[in-house]
Amino acid sequence: MKPVASVSLDLDNLWAYLRTHGDPRWESRPSFLPSAVPRLLDVFGEQRLTTTVFVVGADAERDDGAEAVASITAAGHEIANHSFWHQPWLHRFSDEEVEKEVMRAEEAIMAAGAPRPVGFRGPGYSVTSALLDVLQRRGYRYDASVLPTWIGPLARAYHNRSAGSTDGGEDLFGGFGKVRAPNTAYRWRDNGLVELPVTTMPLLRVPIHGAYLLQLHQISPRLARGYFRTALRLCLARKVSPSLLLHPTDVLSGAEAPGMEFFPGMAVPGAQKVELLGWVLSLLREHFDVVGTGAHVERIAGSPLRERDPVACG
Repeated sequence: MKPVASVSLDLDNLWAYLRTHGDPRWESRPSFLPSAVPRLLDVFGEQRLTTTVFVVGADAERDDGAEAVASITAAGHEIANHSFWHQPWLHRFSDEEVEKEVMRAEEAIMAAGAPRPVGFRGPGYSVTSALLDVLQRRGYRYDASVLPTWIGPLARAYHNRSAGSTDGGEDLFGGFGKVRAPNTAYRWRDNGLVELPVTTMPLLRVPIHGAYLLQLHQISPRLARGYFRTALRLCLARKVSPSLLLHPTDVLSGAEAPGMEFFPGMAVPGAQKVELLGWVLSLLREHFDVVGTGAHVERIAGSPLRERDPVACG
């Protein structure tokens, strides 16, 4: 029997990337959802995968976002909560602001026709004790906000070098200390929520999700594929059940995401991105039983999981 793995998609929209980057064009709320969502659903369908899609509440309220939620739900994928405004500095919010972000997104997602979400991922891998308490009170079963890597400050420097003025840019993506977080599922002590971190390469703790693979693909397609093969071999050897994260940019060309030239992998043509994603998912399925994030949590919820103190989660 194959070990379990999961695939999730953060449905971040063009305006959210521009806003985080300090580009005032975000205020017109440009969207690439009509291009990205059908393409992603086609890839998932070809791979016979049921995934989890983390939806931004502000998008669920607009027509193209509501249509995306409807089509994703109709295809059998889980809809989870990715906050209302997708602000990666969520860790700076007051308790009341955090609860409002979670609640408004819930309401927008359900108004678009999806079931009440039971999973959450913070924008920019942002998670705090206050957020975990809100999720526990509101009946969530899991959080998936942690990226256990040392690379956060380097990613922040890369981002801020070309960004305009952004709130919270000085601590975007967290510090080197995140490398100490477990790379497998655990429970937050006191509230019992399961945390399913976004998997990084065992031992090396470098990211393995789409943007990083595509950045390597720009250098050499062979390098990108070898990197991902190595990551899966290490997951199998170390008994890590991978939770693989995707984004709409994993299937979009630079021309389809104007203003995102700064983002890793945007020089790769869209057709090549789709081909690479299909290969990644096929290789993952070859070695693992691949499900969505919520189903992954259900599979492991009855197993003994280590506990972690929420005060260490910044």
